[in-house]
Amino acid sequence: MPRLLRIDSSARHDDSISRDLGNKFESAWLARGTDFSVVRRDLSDAAVPQIAQATIAAFYTPPGDMTAELHTASALSDALIAELKSADELLITAPMYNFTVPSALKAWIDQIVRINHTFAYDGQSFKGLLTARRATVISTHGAAGYLGGAFAAADFCTPYLKFLLAFLGIATVEHIGVEGTTGDPVALSKQVAEAGASVARAAAQ
Repeated sequence: MPRLLRIDSSARHDDSISRDLGNKFESAWLARGTDFSVVRRDLSDAAVPQIAQATIAAFYTPPGDMTAELHTASALSDALIAELKSADELLITAPMYNFTVPSALKAWIDQIVRINHTFAYDGQSFKGLLTARRATVISTHGAAGYLGGAFAAADFCTPYLKFLLAFLGIATVEHIGVEGTTGDPVALSKQVAEAGASVARAAAQ
């Protein structure tokens, strides 16, 4: 049964373009067959806590040396990674906040980027351990010029997510973006419609 893991990170629920586009993706995904399913994780509704000292210690402790305290400290990470590994595809919706990803999304990332679980290192090179066939990143940007324009160098959201997902082993990472969300409503409406069509095509592949 093909499974999509959807990660939403916008603090907004109403008037969120990233969430609306995520809904279009999800609908097109589910339309592919009755056996297609979606697991949703809303990082605004259910915030993932920041990693703590005990969490980091657990990440680097050999399995045979894990204590009850360390197991407890890494339990959420274990669950999030299991959820991620069970997905055939990944969808991340991410508005850019202050040039980068929302802190809620970064907290999730810090829990799932874990040596010997989602990536390996043999002393010379890294290897991603995720097996999802594809990830789709839907990003939104308040100003214009981030998506290949004059402000592209200030976008620490989209390139970061694309690099991270590839690092973890996802070979195909597709990006669909909307910028100028605080600008001209007519231009924005056209851009959102174009992004919606791209989202539907991407989900149907």
